This record gives sequence, structure tokens and C-alpha cells, in this order.
Amino acid sequence: MRAVVQRARDGSVSVDGAVVGSFSGPGLVVLVGVTHDDTPAVAVRLADKVYDLRIFGPEHAQQADVEGLPREVSASDLGLPVLVVSQFTLYGDTRKGRRPTWDAAAPGPVAEPLVAAVVDRLRERGADVATGVFGADMHVALVNDGPITLVLDC
Repeated sequence: MRAVVQRARDGSVSVDGAVVGSFSGPGLVVLVGVTHDDTPAVAVRLADKVYDLRIFGPEHAQQADVEGLPREVSASDLGLPVLVVSQFTLYGDTRKGRRPTWDAAAPGPVAEPLVAAVVDRLRERGADVATGVFGADMHVALVNDGPITLVLDC
């Protein structure tokens, strides 16, 4: 699995002009791609890695009781929201020519339950998770904070 993780001040995803998922304040926007040999165990590992990334500072905390936090903290340390958007294009191959191929991207029946497993794991961990709509034409908006953008492969 592959994820593009962005630390954001705000994030939203819309389908047909209607917002289907959003958050305000600090949080993570996570684009998730699935390839053919991914498994539910990989989805859990990816979710844990995303939620435990130490890319926030105590200044991102909205609660007053953050004394004693280390200099770098995670979304899980602060209880921050996560917006998860499926994105098969993360496995686009552009090494030859100018037209990407999508051969490495898993088909919808394989990918959809694995993206759902990422969301489920984040929710198990206590995250407030918003999502897009799998397979829909989505418009993702965010205010990148930092900017911090990381690519994770599991």
C-alpha cells in the first residue's frame, strides 16, 4: 500500500459539489493507493504508521493539557482528525512515454475493502475519520501546513 500524507490545517472532499468528508483545524489528509499483493495486515500497518507519524508540535494541540509532550508529536498523541481518500493513481507508472499505466493499481473489488480496513483501524485507534467515496470523481481541498507531505510505502 502507498499513502501520501499531508499535515493540514483544514481538509475536505466533495463529490458532485457536495462535501462528503471534512475537518477543521489541524489534522491529516491521507491519499491511499492499493496494489495487487496488499493484505488487511498491510492496511493495519499503514494506518498505524500514518497515525503515529511524529509530524506535529505541541502548538497544534487544541487541548490545554499538553504540557510534557515531546517536541514532535503524532496525530494519535493529539487526537487529531484524519481525512482518508482512496486514490488508485498513486500506483500510476510514468516511466515510459507520457501516458501513465495503472497496471500496478489493484482493481476496485480488491482495493475498496483494504482502504476500508485503513479507515477501520484508524477509528479503532480513536481517530475521527472522514472519507471520500470510493471510485467517485472527487475534489480534494486542503490547506497544507508546513508544508509537510510524506509518501509512505508499506
